[in-house]
Amino acid sequence: MESGKYLNKLILTIKFLEGLNMLPENVNLSQTEFRLIREIVMEREAGNQIISSEIARRLNITRSAVSQLVTKLEKKGVVNRMASPTDRKIFYVVLSESSLAIFKQQCDEVNRLINRVVEEFGHDKTDRLIELCEDFATVFDRLRKESDHEQKSLHK
Repeated sequence: MESGKYLNKLILTIKFLEGLNMLPENVNLSQTEFRLIREIVMEREAGNQIISSEIARRLNITRSAVSQLVTKLEKKGVVNRMASPTDRKIFYVVLSESSLAIFKQQCDEVNRLINRVVEEFGHDKTDRLIELCEDFATVFDRLRKESDHEQKSLHK
């Protein structure tokens, strides 16, 4: 297969995988909202709190997009902004207590679905798929950096 076809197929596959909705139909959260909440929960479980700029970095979205999401989720009673006791410019994004239980229930449902997919697809095939994706990403990243370095050397 020529490189252009590989690129197109790879892009289509990535878009398809990104578009898979793992959340149950009855969940009124977008995947980005779910990921935002997951980041808050992970920090909470580690005994920490998280600020919107860190959420933006982890989700690879703008701080403005995070602010809009937080405002939307605040109106739904899912999250709250909490001022830092030491810095008036910093606000932590925290999950409301009622939302934590709902989020954990939704995570359980997603985990059940993933377990079913792995069972049907096969543990070995799933492990191999993940390994191949990681290998591909590593090679791609290394060669991209080498290419960038070569281009910089040519322009000096």
